[in-house]
Amino acid sequence: MNSSQLCHNCREALHAQLRSYRSSIPIRYRTITILSTRHQRHNRSRGATKPPGRALSSSSGSGGTKSLSEILSKPSWSVRSLLPPKSGETSQEDNVVTPQTLRHLLHLSSLPAPKTAEEEASMLSTLQSQLRFVRDIQSVDTTGVEPLRAIRDETSHGDKEIAIGLDDLQNILDQEDVVGHNKRPRRRRGLPVDTRGAEDWDPIGTASEKVGRYFVVDGGSLKGGE
Repeated sequence: MNSSQLCHNCREALHAQLRSYRSSIPIRYRTITILSTRHQRHNRSRGATKPPGRALSSSSGSGGTKSLSEILSKPSWSVRSLLPPKSGETSQEDNVVTPQTLRHLLHLSSLPAPKTAEEEASMLSTLQSQLRFVRDIQSVDTTGVEPLRAIRDETSHGDKEIAIGLDDLQNILDQEDVVGHNKRPRRRRGLPVDTRGAEDWDPIGTASEKVGRYFVVDGGSLKGGE
């Protein structure tokens, strides 16, 4: 018996029951069911013999997995470049600094020379690590990058925050009077100036020895006993 043989009331009750059943199913499951039904109808019309699920699984995949394996098989950078070379693997660039070069740099910087071989080896290791860091920084391609002017927020929002506008100067402008025919601004005299945080520090507060408002500096004896 099909729906055409049912009475009008039975058909309405059947449709209401189907609508309530469909509303209880989540939207995503209804969408998957509709797409699957349409796909099956399309395959039947074309005479497809393979199940749609197997056809989709066989057509998906190997190309994406292959490209991913190719990307991971050829790394472009390694953390080993940040580590110092192992013993016996020093490159030619790492052998540039010699003990003579180290002593020459210390002499130019007015620094004391190492007293022991261990101290000299430690200085050479530190200097080579610093040179390796500088070479890594210099190897970065900065083509088209605007040089850094200052360590600050250089965006338009940052420039707007540090800009001095009329509202910031309004308090100072209110302390001026317009004088003369040319209406020149003159600052009022006798007004208190807020110097908190600028002039309330003690310049000789850290001196170990001072006399009155002055600090004492010990000097060496003059030549010839003068």
